[in-house]
Amino acid sequence: MTKHKHKLGRGHRDKVQQFMTITGASEKSALQALKANPYSDMILADGITLLCNDLQVDPQDIVMLVVSWHMKASTMCEYSKQEFFIGLQALGIDSLEKFRERISFMRSELKDEQKFREIYNFAFGWAKEKGQKSLALDTAIGMWQLLFAEKQWPLVDQWCQFLQTIDPALSNYDAEGAWPYLIDEFVEHLNENGIIQNGQLSEWSQNR
Repeated sequence: MTKHKHKLGRGHRDKVQQFMTITGASEKSALQALKANPYSDMILADGITLLCNDLQVDPQDIVMLVVSWHMKASTMCEYSKQEFFIGLQALGIDSLEKFRERISFMRSELKDEQKFREIYNFAFGWAKEKGQKSLALDTAIGMWQLLFAEKQWPLVDQWCQFLQTIDPALSNYDAEGAWPYLIDEFVEHLNENGIIQNGQLSEWSQNR
């Protein structure tokens, strides 16, 4: 029993040391970020905020979404230790300096059409709350605004405004049934408001 405890203790110390090496955090901060019960296998919001501070990146910066995509994180604002360390290994990161160097590369991935599509698809599953099958509308709108602030879509504001006016009963529709209906309604909304004319964006909407 004592030997088993010693092994667990040593394993925990190894993780703390690895976290300190990668993030440049103090031992106290690393212990806090990798705190034990009840989330002994999780890096939570406090730990991610600490990491962002060390990387000199705002936690709301879209590049942290790209980081989470590389980690294959299952939930927003937390990483399992397995997601975190396997993700860093895949990125070839073994120090805080290398992590900082990779930030610009990860930001550039948003300009790649295929990677942007993968990050986009990842984002809406990642942002769902645990146990929820669908994404809250305000969270979805925040995601669209974040993603399309980086990759311009001229209709993003109209889309977000439109979604806030739809019948709440649509939340009961299944995804396959609701989306074609919503797209049709959105196109009709654009036409009625003069945002598109003859299938093209009006000059007013292009200059907004």
